[in-house]
Amino acid sequence: MKYYVTADPHGFYDELKNSLAESGFFEEKGPKKLIVCGDLFDRGRQAKELQEFLVRLLERDEVVLIRGNHEDLATELLHNAWKYFASESSAIQSHHYLNGTVDTLLALTDRTLSEAVSDARSFYFAATETPFFSRLIPAMCDYFETERHIFVHGWIPCRTEGSLTAPAAYRYLPDWRRAEKQEWTFARWYNGMNAWKHGAREAGKTVVCGHWHASYGHAVLQGRGSEFGEGADFSPFAEEGILALDACTSYSKRVNCVVIEDEPIVREE
Repeated sequence: MKYYVTADPHGFYDELKNSLAESGFFEEKGPKKLIVCGDLFDRGRQAKELQEFLVRLLERDEVVLIRGNHEDLATELLHNAWKYFASESSAIQSHHYLNGTVDTLLALTDRTLSEAVSDARSFYFAATETPFFSRLIPAMCDYFETERHIFVHGWIPCRTEGSLTAPAAYRYLPDWRRAEKQEWTFARWYNGMNAWKHGAREAGKTVVCGHWHASYGHAVLQGRGSEFGEGADFSPFAEEGILALDACTSYSKRVNCVVIEDEPIVREE
C-alpha cells in the first residue's frame, strides 16, 4: 500500500493540494491512502474546501484521519457553545478565538460571530450537522499502525514529568496501545521530537507525528538553522525512529507530504 502522509494542514487547502500534487497523489493509479496526522483546521481560510475534499476521500476509503489536539479543542468549544457564545466579547476573549477554532466553526456553519451569539442554540445544532462533526471526527482514530510505522498527532502516550505541553521528561509506556482516553488527550499535545530524544520510542517502528513544528528538530536537536526566521527549515525532521511533519503552515506557507510504502496490520478479532 502506498501512503501519502501529511500533518497539520490547519485549513490551508491550496497548500495541501499543491503538496499532494507534487508528491504524485492525484496521479497515483494503484492502491493509496492519505494519512492526515491531525489538526485539520483553525489557521487557514479554506476550511470548507478542505472539509469537502476529505469527505470525498472518506467516501472512497482513501483517507486515514488521526485525531489532533485541535479536534479536541473544536469539540470542547462546541460542547460549551452556550458559554463561549454568550456574547461577542466572551467569544473573542476565549482561547478558542486565538487558536482559530471560533473562525473555523463560523466558516463551516456560514455564520457571522454576531449571528452565532444571537442564537447560540441554532449555531450549536448547525455545527453538529457539518461534515466535520458528523463524519470526519467520528472517523478519526488515536493512532494508525502499519508493519513498520505508527502514525499519531503529538506522540504515543508516555509517562511524563512536568507540565502538559512541555514535560521535563518522557518515559516509554509499554502498553500505550491500551491507553485511556485522557492519556491520548495529553499525548496529542506532546512535542514528539522531545519525546523521541528522551527515548520514548517503539522498537522496530518509525513514529510519524505532527503537532510541533519540524524546524524545532532541525534547529534544537540537529543544530541547523533556527526555529523561525532566517535559516529555519520546515522540511520533515527525520531520524531513526521518528518522522515529524508539521511545517507550521501558517508561517512557512507549505504543507509537508511524504510517501511511505508499507503494509497494514491485520489484527485477528
